[in-house]
Amino acid sequence: MSGNAYAQATPEDWPEPVKEISNYIVVFDRFEVARTNSEENIGVWDMMGWYGGDTYRIYVKSEGENKQDDGETTDIERAEVLVSKLIAPYWEIQGGLGTSGTLSSNSNMENYAVISLYGMAPYQFEIDSSLILNEDGDVRFAVEAEYEINVTQTSFLQPRVSLAGSITESERFERPSGFNSLRLGLRYRYEFAREFAPYIGVYWSRELGNSADKARLEDESVSETGLVIGARFWF
Repeated sequence: MSGNAYAQATPEDWPEPVKEISNYIVVFDRFEVARTNSEENIGVWDMMGWYGGDTYRIYVKSEGENKQDDGETTDIERAEVLVSKLIAPYWEIQGGLGTSGTLSSNSNMENYAVISLYGMAPYQFEIDSSLILNEDGDVRFAVEAEYEINVTQTSFLQPRVSLAGSITESERFERPSGFNSLRLGLRYRYEFAREFAPYIGVYWSRELGNSADKARLEDESVSETGLVIGARFWF
């Protein structure tokens, strides 16, 4: 006998199937003050927010720093608005527009288009990799990776690595081709609540390749180490 003979009509009072719901979150992954080996104090932020569902989202990313008492304005490393689509479990493809530069009246801002692959690699490495094309046709890339190690249920060690480079040379922004910089960091974070977690940490950064040669010619340091104290929070 066909199975359809046993089929029953769906009761009228049954709820509708679950529909995709839009949500939002704003995360400050880094909100810190760094003390460098050259006795400089630098305020740093690294923020990401998104709105949308499981498949499509709109992202806002912002990252920058301000060196205290140097007479210079805030440096925006990136400020981006991106549209995102889930392409595989834990992986999103993102594309949009961004800008970087210093917040001053005579700032030479770098405006660009960006495409990013963002997600969780095997063994739970969080990856954010971007290919960037600016208005002059210069191409560069940036890759960031983080990993969380559970120390206790409420405390974590978080190694972090970021690598930046240029596929083409940019005369306007004095950025040589090749690998430009490498930064390694390690933070210890304690969660008083999931929404708020202070941390302490250390980092080491270095100019690479032609960028390092350029720094030496200008009698600037090619490496930097520092201690950081800050908090990770979200809402």
